[in-house]
Amino acid sequence: MNERQNFIAALTFQYPERVPFQPGAGRRSTLKAWYEQGLPPEVTDYVGYVCDIIGIERGRPKPEVFSEVNFRMIPEFEEKVIERRKSTLVVQDWKGNICEISDQFDVSYLREAIDFVTRNWIRCPVENRTDWADMARRYNPDDPARYPADFAQRQPELARRNYPSGLIISGPFWQMREWLGFENLCMLFLDDPGFVHEMVEFWEDFVTRVLRRTFTCYIADFITISEDMAYKQKPMIGPQMAQGFLGPCWRKWTNLCREAGVPVIDLDSDGYIGELIPVWIDAGFNATRPMEVAAGNDLPGFRQKFGTKMAYQGGVDKRAMATGGDTLTAEMERLRPAVEAGGYIPGCDHGIPFNVSWPNFVQYCRLLAKMTGWLN
Repeated sequence: MNERQNFIAALTFQYPERVPFQPGAGRRSTLKAWYEQGLPPEVTDYVGYVCDIIGIERGRPKPEVFSEVNFRMIPEFEEKVIERRKSTLVVQDWKGNICEISDQFDVSYLREAIDFVTRNWIRCPVENRTDWADMARRYNPDDPARYPADFAQRQPELARRNYPSGLIISGPFWQMREWLGFENLCMLFLDDPGFVHEMVEFWEDFVTRVLRRTFTCYIADFITISEDMAYKQKPMIGPQMAQGFLGPCWRKWTNLCREAGVPVIDLDSDGYIGELIPVWIDAGFNATRPMEVAAGNDLPGFRQKFGTKMAYQGGVDKRAMATGGDTLTAEMERLRPAVEAGGYIPGCDHGIPFNVSWPNFVQYCRLLAKMTGWLN
């Protein structure tokens, strides 16, 4: 089996030759620490390098061609510094948010997950219906810029790929939170539910139309819906509210993906998700991640409770990775039954923070490789 086949088999409760080796990704501050702790400065592929150290073949092949479908707003807002303060910057990001960040960073850190950046939110781009009209115009599903000019020509190579390939799409809760801000969104569910439904239906239609166009040239191995909607102990909105406001949108997308032949349809949310998993299963999702342990997620317990209705990725406690030694060994053993039961690709339960040392990362990767069948 190639890496693509192993990935699909692992998350659909089939029988992969070995579970994919996916330890997780470090941020810029993590890599800075690792270079100081033993990772050679010329190494950029640190996962490949650690594979060489522990004595396994390098895993997932590098993709040779991408779908490059764009679900982001067009046009984007201008990225700029609005004000320089004593030790902070007030900036506008590409999404139209105005926020305050440390002057150790710049606006590029708000474009991608380069590092862990704390923000003080000042203004979000949608505060009224006039703002909403300006925002909605930026999401034209028929804009040619959303698709590569040679999309049809890429189809044969995409179809014969031997590596897993997919799309990551903002879910309705995530996208509304980007537009309104978290607190404003949560209050709007109560103060103006009609407006919430209007935005959800707009986003449902936009994503549906882009996906339909995409599926004419490319069928993904996974579609990930980004939907951070939980805190440490509870979801940001309850299961009933999630079902009522978001469920129809989720179900529309999962049905569309399943009809197109997408095997893995997963939902990505930080925080404690135990109360939301039944809602997601009902909406048609068959996988979830990253399973943060500090939030109280009991992956082996979920595995017993929900059986083969839900598969998982992540779930290795980053705090145990930072401690290393016997604590890390015990954490990996905690997860072994879930790996052996199938439907699970273990990895870090979020981005790998800088307090996970390079020696501990190597130890973790060695344990991970043994547990997933890469090492005897």
